[in-house]
Amino acid sequence: MHHRRTSIWLSSVAAIVASFGLLSHARSEMPKELRVSAIPDENPTELMRIYTPFAEYLSKELGIPVRYFNVVDYAATVEALAAKKLDMVWYGGFTFVQARKRTGNAIPLVSREEDLRFHSKFITRPETGIKTLADLKGKSFSFGSVSSTSGHLMPRYFLLQNGIDPERDFATFSFSGAHDATALWVESGKVDAGALNEAVWDKLVQARKIDPNKVQAFWTTPPYVDYVWTVRGDLDSALVEKIAAAFTKLNYGNPADKALLNLQRTKRYVRVKPDQFKSVEEAAGAAGLLK
Repeated sequence: MHHRRTSIWLSSVAAIVASFGLLSHARSEMPKELRVSAIPDENPTELMRIYTPFAEYLSKELGIPVRYFNVVDYAATVEALAAKKLDMVWYGGFTFVQARKRTGNAIPLVSREEDLRFHSKFITRPETGIKTLADLKGKSFSFGSVSSTSGHLMPRYFLLQNGIDPERDFATFSFSGAHDATALWVESGKVDAGALNEAVWDKLVQARKIDPNKVQAFWTTPPYVDYVWTVRGDLDSALVEKIAAAFTKLNYGNPADKALLNLQRTKRYVRVKPDQFKSVEEAAGAAGLLK
C-alpha cells in the first residue's frame, strides 16, 4: 500500500514538472504577431508613412506578422508596453527611461548612429530679435510633448544649465504636442520661439514645410543620447536577437535598405545597452521630470 502511495505521489510530481515545462516552453514561444508602435512625435499620417514599411520588412525577416499601431500619446506607449499590448516601441531616450522604470526590464535594442550624439534645435522668427538663449527671457515659448526627450527634457535641462528657468523667465510657455507642430507654432507667430528634434527640423526645411526665411534655428544643444527601438523584457530572447539583426544588417548601399533607412533619416543602426541612457535619466532627475 505504501509503495502504491509513493508511486502515485511520484507520478503526480512528474505531471507537475511536465506542466511547468510546458508553461516554460509557452513563455518562450514565438508570438503569433509582433505589435509595434512609436511615440507620436509627428502627425499620425507621417508616422504611418514611416513605420508601416518597417512593419512589412520585419514581418518578412521574422516570419511572423508585424503590425504597426499609432498611439494617442507618449504615456500610452509606456503603459501599453507594460501591459504587454505592445511588444516593441520606437522611444525617445526619456520615454525609454520611463518604460524601463515602469516595467523593470524593457530592453533597448538598437538606435540610429545619430542617436548616440543627438541634438535639439531652438528656433525663432527673425523679427523677434532673439539671437541667444538669454534673449528668450520675457518671450513666449513652446516645447513639444511633455514626455519628449528632444522636445522638452533636454531643452529644459540645457536652459536650466544656462540659468534660464522656464517657469520664472518665460512670459508664457506651452506644449505643442509634437515637433512639427512646434515649428508651425513659431512660424505662425503663436509663440516667439520653440525647441524641437534636429532631424525633424532638417526634414521640415528640406521638404519646404517650413519657410527658412520666416523661421530660423538660433541655438543647437550639446549632444545627448536619444531615440531607441525598445522591446518587452520578457519577449523570447531568440526573437529579440532576430529583431536586432534585422536592423543592424540594413545596408545603405542596397536600394531597398536605403529606402527604409531614409525613412528614419539614418545610414546605420547600432546595438545599445541600458547604461548608455544613464545621462538621460540624470538629466530627467535634474529637471524634476522623473517621478
